[in-house]
Amino acid sequence: MTEKTESTTHFGFETVPEHEKAGRVQGVFNSVASKYDIMNDVMSVGIHRVWKDAMMDWLAPRPGQKLLDVAGGTGDISFRFLKRAGYGHSTVLDLTRPMLEEGRLRAEADQMADSLDWVTGDAMALPFKDNTFDVYTISFGIRNVTRPQVALNEAYRVLKPGGRLMVLEFSQLPNEGLQKLYDLYSFNVIPRMGQMIAGDYDSYQYLVESIRNFPDQDTFLSMVRKAGFENAKYRNLSMGIAALHSGWKI
Repeated sequence: MTEKTESTTHFGFETVPEHEKAGRVQGVFNSVASKYDIMNDVMSVGIHRVWKDAMMDWLAPRPGQKLLDVAGGTGDISFRFLKRAGYGHSTVLDLTRPMLEEGRLRAEADQMADSLDWVTGDAMALPFKDNTFDVYTISFGIRNVTRPQVALNEAYRVLKPGGRLMVLEFSQLPNEGLQKLYDLYSFNVIPRMGQMIAGDYDSYQYLVESIRNFPDQDTFLSMVRKAGFENAKYRNLSMGIAALHSGWKI
């Protein structure tokens, strides 16, 4: 009788059993939750704010829309979405409760309390009915999901017909020389800055490794299409350091 081999996945550059990854990711974000916004500034040299605004420009939120913001952390995308829409509703979902608790402490969360829900949940098994949301966003979160394709399939399920998917994620530079320079910066500077700012070298080292392991723009675009999304496209940001992927449930 052949013994069944358990599936494995990446946790940074380490190969781990699939069932371990979610717990390890939770450990990383439990560790950095109170410094998460600073962490984004460190990882992107502050440019993540420009990228998130570019995400909203392409998304063009409309009044009354219902957003599901997965891996929504401290609510950055939801706050932007609601401000742009004028009025609407956002559900912030995250695997890590301390991240949501940090979000709820922000001034915007108090001002927009009637338009926000905060839910602890898994991107691969969303606790929502089919055809519920107008928009699904995930910002710098899908690379931490054990099975990104399953998360994309779930995004398609919970979106209404005519709904929009938008993914913002660190990506790969198309120029090999620039990629090598970026890797030198990432691996040599970011973990050390994480140690200095948040007292946490290992979590930042994982985050850098997770960026390098994530599929390139075209590979991820094929995953978006495989989930069923149509008119799927991507735009590079800052020469490909990050990328925005968009698709529609038609």
